[in-house]
Amino acid sequence: MAKTVGIDLGLARLSDIAPAGYALGLHIRFASAHIMVQTYDPRWIEIYTERGYMLCDPLVSWGFGTNGVARWSELNYPDPHDIFGQAASFGLKYGVAVSIGPLSSRSIGGFARSDREFTELEMEKIHETVEILHRESTPPSSLTIAQAMALRLIAKGCRHAEAAALLGISESALKARLRTARERLLSRTTAEAIQRAQEYKLL
Repeated sequence: MAKTVGIDLGLARLSDIAPAGYALGLHIRFASAHIMVQTYDPRWIEIYTERGYMLCDPLVSWGFGTNGVARWSELNYPDPHDIFGQAASFGLKYGVAVSIGPLSSRSIGGFARSDREFTELEMEKIHETVEILHRESTPPSSLTIAQAMALRLIAKGCRHAEAAALLGISESALKARLRTARERLLSRTTAEAIQRAQEYKLL
C-alpha cells in the first residue's frame, strides 16, 4: 500500500509542523471527505461536532471560497459563534488555513499552534504537504471488473469461500482482488472499501 504509506508520512509531517493539532478533509464531496483526519484536542472535536460548527466555521467558508493558504488571523469571514475564540481555549490560538483543488473535490485544512503565529516557511511547508496529500488521495474513478465483482459479493454477505466459488477462482485469488480494491480505494478494511466504492458509485 505505497500510497497509504505516503499519506501517513505526509500526515506525520503535518503533526510536526502543527504541534497543537490539525483537522484536514481530503477531497470533500457532497459535504463528506474522502479522508478526514483530526488531531486537535478531543474535547474540542467533540464540542465542534456536537454543535455542528462545520456549517458556520469561518475557516470552512473561506476554504470553499478560496484556493490557497492564509493565517487564521487574516480570515475576514463572519464568526457569530466565536469558533476561533472557543478553539483558543483548547490551545488552538494561532493557525493556518489551506484550501486546494476544484470545488467538486476540494481539500481543506486548519493547522494550529498555541505559542506563536506560523512563519512563512512553515505555511509554505504545510501548503506543499497538503498539495501532495490531495494528489495522493485522489479517489479512483473506476475499479477493475474483477475488483468490483469481488466487492459486490462480499457486500451481499458472501463469505470468502462462497464468493470465490461463485467467481470460479481460488480463495487466495479472491483475497488478492479484495486487497487490490482496498489499495485502490485507500481503505484499511474491506468493509471500508465497500462503503467508499458505493459512495463513489463504483459498484
